[in-house]
Formats: sequence, structure tokens, C-alpha cells
Amino acid sequence: MKTINNFKNQKVLANVGLGIVTIIVGLSFIFVKIGLREADAYDLLAHRFTIAFILILILAIFGKIKMPKISAKDWLSILFVSLFYPILFFGFQTIGMETSTASQAGIIFALSPTFTIIAGALFLKEKTTLLQKAGVALSFLGLIYIFLYKGGLETQSWLGNLFLVLSVLCTVGYYMIGKKLMQRYESSSLTAIMISIAFIVFNTVGITRHLNNGDLNAYFEPLSEPSFLLSVLYLGTLSSVVTSFLTNYALAFVPTSAVSIYNNLNPVIAIIGGVIFLSEHLYMHQLIGGLGVISGVAMVLFFKNRMISLQLASNRKNPQ
Repeated sequence: MKTINNFKNQKVLANVGLGIVTIIVGLSFIFVKIGLREADAYDLLAHRFTIAFILILILAIFGKIKMPKISAKDWLSILFVSLFYPILFFGFQTIGMETSTASQAGIIFALSPTFTIIAGALFLKEKTTLLQKAGVALSFLGLIYIFLYKGGLETQSWLGNLFLVLSVLCTVGYYMIGKKLMQRYESSSLTAIMISIAFIVFNTVGITRHLNNGDLNAYFEPLSEPSFLLSVLYLGTLSSVVTSFLTNYALAFVPTSAVSIYNNLNPVIAIIGGVIFLSEHLYMHQLIGGLGVISGVAMVLFFKNRMISLQLASNRKNPQ
């Protein structure tokens, strides 16, 4: 009984953590746009993960992160997972947002539950009820309403949106491949390794580009701008490290379909973040579409918990 209660508590904490991740990620689109005002995508990624790597080092020095013994086979798996997240995920996201808006990026990223549910059913044999699928559809309709009211894809760069879609697909690959790995190792250790790999890759790319162009000083120039520094601090600490910790933890206790459904709230938070940080206007169509998104997520979570309760009741009535 104690083990069951502990597992339930861990699942509750995992869902709370996913809620926090949703808020951070929703606002991260705003901070990416702020950072891109002063630097290109490659430099923003390099400085972002430099901040993240420094935070990882500080945590390791104070004993908050301990490196376990990892087999050679698992090292290959970690490198493979890291290719999807954070390298390709953040790489495609940042490059795509150079020619897209924060709200547009949030809307495209909310497509991930659709892909993840299909992938979870095909590869991980995870089940979802008809009512859960209806909740996904309702939230998706809310996103479509916001999307179409704003004028559709023709008003945005098709290439930027393509990169954002590729970033979404990398998220799905990360959920599918990384789930079993997250169950074998502490999330903090894996996060530290993945952040370190991204730090090496993005800084190598960024510095090499400037060396080839003969303008290495330009690599450091954005750091003199307060808005850029605020952007990389937010993206490097909260959006890179904290979200990685919480997502890796959640993957060990909840299905991938439940992890990804929270992404439906990202465009709503991106719109609200635009109002707060970029002085954008909040329109009625955004409120209506946001209500559809929130209602759909609520349906998925409610019927998921109800299905689990019914299964537990059935098991008590019909013990094996």
C-alpha cells in the first residue's frame, strides 16, 4: 500500500511539474523573439546553453547532481536522444522563429499531442479512450480557430514554419526514445549530460561560424544588451535546465500522451506572454480559441483519471 501511495504521489508531482513546464515553455517563445532582436539563431543557442551549462556546473559543485555509472550502450542511447532533444529540438525551433511569431510558434507546437498519441499507440502500445481523443480534437479545434482568425500560414514564412514542424517531430522522437532511458537513470544526471552535449555542439557551431567570418567579437556583442542578457538567462535556466529536469522526471511516471497534451496550452500562454512582455493586444478570438484549448485539456485529464479509477474499482471487485 505504501508503494502504491508513493507512486500516486510521484504521478501527482509529475503532473504538477508538467504544468510548470507548460508555463515556462509558453513564455519561452516570447523570450526567443526578444533574444533574436540582438543576435541570430546560432549565437542565441550558443549563449543560451552556455548559461545552462554554467548552472549545471554550479549544481554539480554543490552535490545536487551526481553522475551514475553508464554503460557504453546507454551512452550511445543518450547521445541519440540528445540529438532529438535538446539539439535538433531547440535548433529547429530557434531557426524557425527567426521568420515566425511567438503565437504562431506556440500554435504549431501544440500539434505535438496528435503526433505523440499516434506514436505512443504504435510504438509504446499506450491506450487512449474515445473521450480523451475527443478532448484532443476540441483543443485542436481551439488552436485552429486562433490560427485561421490570424490569417493562416500564407502570412508567415513557409520555411520558418517548416522548421517549427520539424522541431515538433523531434519532440515526439524524444518522448518515444527517451522514456525507457529516463526510467533507468536519475533525471538530474541525464539532464546534465544532455545540456552539456548541447553546450558543446552549439558553441562549436557558433564560434566556428564567427572564426570563418573573421568577426569573433560579434559573438560576444549581444551580451552587452540587457534585453538579450535577460532572454538568455530565462532560456538557459528555466527553459533549458528546469524544463529538462521536470520533463525527464515526468517521463518516468506518466504516459507520453499525457506528457504531450500539456503542450496544447502553449499557444494560449504565448499569447498572454505577448500581451505582458511585448505589449500585444488580446482579442476576443484568442480568448474563444484559448477556452477551447483549455476545455480540451481538461477533458483529457478528467477522463484519464476517471478511467484509472474505474480500472482500480474493477480490480478490487474482481481480484485475480
